[in-house]
Amino acid sequence: MKKFNWFLVLVLSLVFVLAACGPDRPESLEEGDSAEGGGENSEEGNEPEKPESLSVWLDGENQVATYGEIFEKYEEETGIKVEYTEVGMTDQLEQLSLDAPAGQGPDLYQQPHDMIGSAYLQGLGMELDPEEFDLEAFNDNAIEAFTYEGSLMGVPFAVEAASLYYNKDIVDEAPETIEDLEAIMEEHTDAANNEYGLLMEATNFYFAYPLLFSGDEQIFSQNEDATYNADDLQVANEGVVEQATRMQEWFEAGYLSENITGDVLDGLFTDGKGAVALTGPWKLSDYSEALGDSLGTATLPELEGEMMTPFMGVKGWMISEYTEEEYWSKDLLKFMTNQENSSLVTEGLQETVPRSDVENSNELLTVFSDQAESANPMPNIPEMAQVWEPMGDALIFISNGDDPEEVLEEAKAQIESDIEAASGGQGSEDEE
Repeated sequence: MKKFNWFLVLVLSLVFVLAACGPDRPESLEEGDSAEGGGENSEEGNEPEKPESLSVWLDGENQVATYGEIFEKYEEETGIKVEYTEVGMTDQLEQLSLDAPAGQGPDLYQQPHDMIGSAYLQGLGMELDPEEFDLEAFNDNAIEAFTYEGSLMGVPFAVEAASLYYNKDIVDEAPETIEDLEAIMEEHTDAANNEYGLLMEATNFYFAYPLLFSGDEQIFSQNEDATYNADDLQVANEGVVEQATRMQEWFEAGYLSENITGDVLDGLFTDGKGAVALTGPWKLSDYSEALGDSLGTATLPELEGEMMTPFMGVKGWMISEYTEEEYWSKDLLKFMTNQENSSLVTEGLQETVPRSDVENSNELLTVFSDQAESANPMPNIPEMAQVWEPMGDALIFISNGDDPEEVLEEAKAQIESDIEAASGGQGSEDEE
């Protein structure tokens, strides 16, 4: 296995240190109240004075175009101008940790759900009362993904889960079972000519996850309240070993290649060299342009009678703990994620919106909505950061013929060691 990743250790250690630097969280308020005296149950006319503006961080030109329209409507309805700044989503949390304590930064920002634990520990994300938001139309697993230690940390606006693309010129229909997929791989794989029945980044743990963990398998076990138990790592359980062995057989048969990167996959599939590709909805526009009517999409095949479960990534809007406009920040958050504006997001950004009352005119994208409903949210605890590299290494060793059980046990030990080191040795045993 690769040597200890000191950068990840430093980052996670800083998260725990920064937790002490965040603002003091307010004591629980009486039901119906807010920190500003307003709230969902406030009587009309009792809301706080309107600010001249609210600030939001957006990620890229496409968001600017779509949310710019939404913000104009909000200003028309409330008189509050929404000012936005473009900051890449992956940079927002770090930037917020620098700006917010200095009285700068936005009222609202966005994060992938696997970073909300870090936002919480650094005191950068406001805990929300689910009773203040109409969440009935949202997918349960999307709300679960944006819940950390029992606290709702934001409202989802998009979900992502890997599914299947297929070339109708090569196969008439997508595989419905894992056995169907194996038959396609056997018939359409000619590795010497760079032709594959299945194209996937097989040594990328994100994409290999549904092959390894479908069924009852989990990375970390979950408690009755759905929180994760970081002390119970299950990456070497019997079911995972069994599926890793199946993947190794595919490598040995030449059906999978450890050399398939994202760029290679895209090139082969759009050139008609792949019957089926396992990847995410973010590829839809490029694949549609390349293949036109020959492109189809489908959910992942069934494994032992159950739909395979990929990772679900959730993107959501969060309110800064440092905002001085809690009431109106919540009001804007509700407006941005309501049915009407969620429809604008799914049409304008071609995002899969986690609301059952929002339809998309693109039938190819609808498949990804269906897949997301049965996907597993990526664990949103900081310990997940220590999982990626050892599991990626494990897949490489498995592709090279090493014993899957031994490899996964070694990966488990490495992850546990990395988690212990990143927490400064303050594991559960030390706390008792």
